Formats: sequence, C-alpha cells, structure tokens
Amino acid sequence: MKISVDHARCEGHGLCAEQAPDVFDLDDDAELVFRFEGAHVPDEHQPAARAAVEACPVAALRALS
Repeated sequence: MKISVDHARCEGHGLCAEQAPDVFDLDDDAELVFRFEGAHVPDEHQPAARAAVEACPVAALRALS
C-alpha cells in the first residue's frame, strides 16, 4: 500500500502521526514526513496507516492499493 498526501490540504494537525508514529512524523514546520521511501507502507504498518488516513480531519491523506 502507498499513501498519497495532498500537501496543500494538510494543516499539520498531527493526528496521522499519533495514529501511526512508525509511518508519519511532522517536521519542525508541521510538514508531514513519511518514515518510508516512496510513501510505500510495509504490511505490518498498514492497519495503523489506514487509521491515520481515516483520522485526518482535512482528508489530506489517501490510501492507494
């Protein structure tokens, strides 16, 4: 699974990083940072990543199969 991010929509709430701290982080400017290359989420982190997508209050994240 990959995650698509609409950076223009992201407001830096950080709910994604709370739901999936092994997948997402926010930098010092509240910009979303992936912890994996190419936004590909390893199988063991996919449930948390899906929860993060659902938790985003501005729908800036999208799960791609």
